Amino acid sequence: MTGRLWAVVGATGTGKSDLSLDLAEAFAARGESAEVVNADAMQLYRGMDIGTAKLPIAERRGIPHHLFDVLDVTEDAAVAAYQRDARDAIQDILGRGKHAILVGGSGLYVSSVLFDFRFPPRDQALRAQLEAELAQLGAGALHARLRQLDPATAERVDPQNGRRLVRALEVIALGEATHGAALPQEPVAWRPATVLGLRMERPALVERLDRRVLRMWADGMLDETARLRAAGLERGTTAPRAIGYAQALAQLAGTMTQDEAIAETQALTRRYARRQVSWFKRYAPSADLDVRWFDAGDVDAAAIIAHAG
Repeated sequence: MTGRLWAVVGATGTGKSDLSLDLAEAFAARGESAEVVNADAMQLYRGMDIGTAKLPIAERRGIPHHLFDVLDVTEDAAVAAYQRDARDAIQDILGRGKHAILVGGSGLYVSSVLFDFRFPPRDQALRAQLEAELAQLGAGALHARLRQLDPATAERVDPQNGRRLVRALEVIALGEATHGAALPQEPVAWRPATVLGLRMERPALVERLDRRVLRMWADGMLDETARLRAAGLERGTTAPRAIGYAQALAQLAGTMTQDEAIAETQALTRRYARRQVSWFKRYAPSADLDVRWFDAGDVDAAAIIAHAG
């Protein structure tokens, strides 16, 4: 059997994890095997389970999963390192004659695997200087600077995402034309792959996401965040900024009420889902990339595989 790379993409809350498991089981029914590779940046972190909707091990149907729980919350999630690790995992899976199913909604992380991304250099001293400016001046000032230096990149970067703003300004200062946080103008596939996109009408998705946030708090989001804070969450550079965890930290600190924390998490989750939809819409079929879209909740994994031959 020759394995193939598959990717399941779409906005948060559209059922990507379920489809990845259904695909793996459909392959098993044909006498083939598949393994799942994570492409959700926050699911790389150990202990960040409730807030990331991470699938518990007991619910993974015995299917091997890779790149879940590989970072401590004090560590930095860097897409260049992720690209290397994800591609290594995929090549290992394919080399054993199995299918690799890349699943997640972190657009840059998914694209770093699927396409021939080359990441710009880093400068730790410059990065530290920019992070100090972020702490002193705030994200708004850095975004205004980015807008002057590179308007196109400024349009793509969330004005409140301090980490992305710092990275963009770092790369520009190092002489790069852009900071590489978008698809190349004419993306070239890393290797042949089938991309399965899940879509949902906006009103239905918003309702589902709002309910999910309420369920996060009901399931123990605050307790999980308290445990992670004890493990050093606030010392991290990436994890404490994750949607939901930042708000839970504010609630624990007494600067937000629970209602405020939930409402802000809902608003940010809705905005994030909108950006995900915009990102993945740009994926276009090519000689090496088979791109197909399906309505969430109405996907027949066996039929998809049969159609792919």
